[in-house]
Amino acid sequence: MEDISKPWPALWSLVIGFFMILIDTTIVSVANPAIMAGLHAGINEVIWVTSAYLLAYAVPLLITGRLGDRFGPKNLYLAGLVIFTAASAWCGLSGEIRVLIVARVVQGLGAALMTPQTMAVITRIFPPDRRGAAMGLWGAVAGVATLVGPILGGVLVDSLGWEWIFFINVPIGVVAFVLAWRLVPALATHPHRFDIPGVVLSAVGMLLLVFGIQEGASYDWGTIAGPISVWSLIGAGIVVLVGFIVWQSRTTGEPLLPLALFRDRNFSLANGAISAVGFTVTSLSLPLVFYFQIVRGLTPTQSALMLAPTAVLSGVLAPFVGKLIDRVNPRYVAFTGLLLLSLGLFWYAGLLSPGTEVRMLLLPAAVVGLANACIWGPISTTATRNLPRRQAGAGSGVYNTTRQVGAVLGSASIAALMQARLAAELPSSGGATPAGDFSAATALPSFLHAGFSSAMAQSLILPACAAVVGAVVVLFFAKPAAPTWGPRAEAATADADTPDERIPRVVA
Repeated sequence: MEDISKPWPALWSLVIGFFMILIDTTIVSVANPAIMAGLHAGINEVIWVTSAYLLAYAVPLLITGRLGDRFGPKNLYLAGLVIFTAASAWCGLSGEIRVLIVARVVQGLGAALMTPQTMAVITRIFPPDRRGAAMGLWGAVAGVATLVGPILGGVLVDSLGWEWIFFINVPIGVVAFVLAWRLVPALATHPHRFDIPGVVLSAVGMLLLVFGIQEGASYDWGTIAGPISVWSLIGAGIVVLVGFIVWQSRTTGEPLLPLALFRDRNFSLANGAISAVGFTVTSLSLPLVFYFQIVRGLTPTQSALMLAPTAVLSGVLAPFVGKLIDRVNPRYVAFTGLLLLSLGLFWYAGLLSPGTEVRMLLLPAAVVGLANACIWGPISTTATRNLPRRQAGAGSGVYNTTRQVGAVLGSASIAALMQARLAAELPSSGGATPAGDFSAATALPSFLHAGFSSAMAQSLILPACAAVVGAVVVLFFAKPAAPTWGPRAEAATADADTPDERIPRVVA
């Protein structure tokens, strides 16, 4: 039997590491202009600082979930935490943009080791009918990190320099390691074989696709070298990923992507929804931060405070949403959240102009915060509710992979769209400065502010539409199945007079 007598202390120790990962992402988004100026980088290069991290984070998630099953989620979590913390120090010591990108890749690998283990532990130590509160805590942590990350990042950038947005992870990582070592139980392991061809196909396919999308504008969506073009890279990436799916369906060993999991309707839909959420959340902050700092002249701290309503509302409301989704169909909560997220982003897009009163921009931030509180818990709970404990690692690995795939595509897509809209909206500069060498962006002439604002507003339409797609997906969630283990399941099973009356595992 696994020790699940004290699940909450274990969860609290794990979410500290989760908190650190989220802080790292939000801090970087606020510090992008400072990194560009400090390392003399262009806008595309600095976005690779985020995309490289997300790509290194997404690709290994399928296998790191299995590694957690094989060697124990606690062991993998602690190993990932050490790598992430050490890579954070390396990032801060980087003096050149390419070195920073490489360090971010290593940091992403550490995060990939950590994330599936956190969700797998939640799945294994909390009964299905008690996971809502646990996922609510996750949502609250995400909301607090959304607030603390940008504000802390702004203060650090303004006072000590952009390097300290990475150095700050070191003490947090040490504390997280000690607590996880002491409080997270050592859960049972299960033997697995590892699908090396699947790992290669998924990694190559994602790299080709993301590189093609993000670098497309740099090559004017044409030839890169010889017969290699942007579109041939994108097409090759799609073909390789299709080949990966075919391989997974036909392999006689243990597939990297267990397609049988997708027979559960809610698991499949939740993966689609969280991919849309990952796309939206990753891509929405870039246009806003550049608008705040480039057009409105706000400092990193001030621009972070513009996002404070989002974080405050998300952090305050997420625990209440967690309790709610244990009692009502999560479909309605998730749909409301995604619809509000889309409305908030469309509202932002309508307000971005040089003359908009700054206080007005706090209103859509509040709507996005309310939306954020309603999204993460319901979708995560729906995805994991029907998973047996033995498949916790594989299921959480798949779920987190689809979220990160959405984030990677969102980062690459918003970079390409921002460059395209800047080139279109700033004809007087030929698009060269905004879309290419943007290291002097803080000195953008005032006569270009209107065009820059329009480009950022138009770019926000992309994540807004992705949120609409997610809202449509969650509408098809089936009613949650009754729990198959835990106190409620045991009571219901004991009350059943015949085997036919026992609780079914899946509700169609």
